[in-house]
Amino acid sequence: MDGKINPQVKIETPTLNFLSEEKRGKTIEKAKIETRNLNFFYGSKQVLKNINLLCPEKKVTAIIGPSGCGKSTFIRLLNRMNDIIPATRLEGQVLIDGENIYSPEIDVVDLRRRVGMVFQKPNPFPKSIFENVAYGLRINGVKKKEEIYWRVEKSLKEAALWDEVKDRLKDNALCLSGGQQQRLCIARALAVEPEIILFDEPCSAIDPIATAKIEELIIRLKQNYTVIIVTHNMQQAARVSDFTAFLWLGELVEFDRTEKIFTNPANKLTEDYITGRFG
Repeated sequence: MDGKINPQVKIETPTLNFLSEEKRGKTIEKAKIETRNLNFFYGSKQVLKNINLLCPEKKVTAIIGPSGCGKSTFIRLLNRMNDIIPATRLEGQVLIDGENIYSPEIDVVDLRRRVGMVFQKPNPFPKSIFENVAYGLRINGVKKKEEIYWRVEKSLKEAALWDEVKDRLKDNALCLSGGQQQRLCIARALAVEPEIILFDEPCSAIDPIATAKIEELIIRLKQNYTVIIVTHNMQQAARVSDFTAFLWLGELVEFDRTEKIFTNPANKLTEDYITGRFG
């Protein structure tokens, strides 16, 4: 295909096999996040087109697709980070636990506590390791020193970083390695006790050894959190996720269990992308 998609190929409605089972009366998964007829615009440019997607609770959902397909835009809608960008417009609904997070009654500050985010490049504050993790607790009104210390320790342990930094908590976080900084940012997100964690290509700026640690961490986190990860790495999506959504040019081409997406995709576009024939 010479790296280009055939514009005449029709994108069929994504197949949601587990949902069809549910409709037959078998409860397979509980959706934590749902988008309904979601469209999103930067000015007059439409970047997401009629996205209908369910992200199951306490599972890892991977969002894959080539650069510019709308992956990062999509997950930033899940905690309303796109609100800060001028001249944007959303149509449709984004629901968490059945509640539309774009309704006027929603407390956006509380929403961003419930939906934590870890970015592509580690972004620790120029503070101590301890204060990086404690920051969110303090701005959310936690004042007791004992509680702050306990939650910082708990979060660093959840982020698989405690053993490496427990004797260095007063050191500047910028002295940590790239992989450690990324795990610190994960600990910072975990400290405020979110329900959902969004990862936007969290391993693209770190080395393979650090990447393996982050992947192991993501798999463990789904025991307590719903995880959404944007990744351009097909192998990573296959390793860490339970479900995979494939976006192309702002449209949801296919969504299903990861094993099916990678072994028997329903759409030819999905097969071509994951086998490297284009994208």
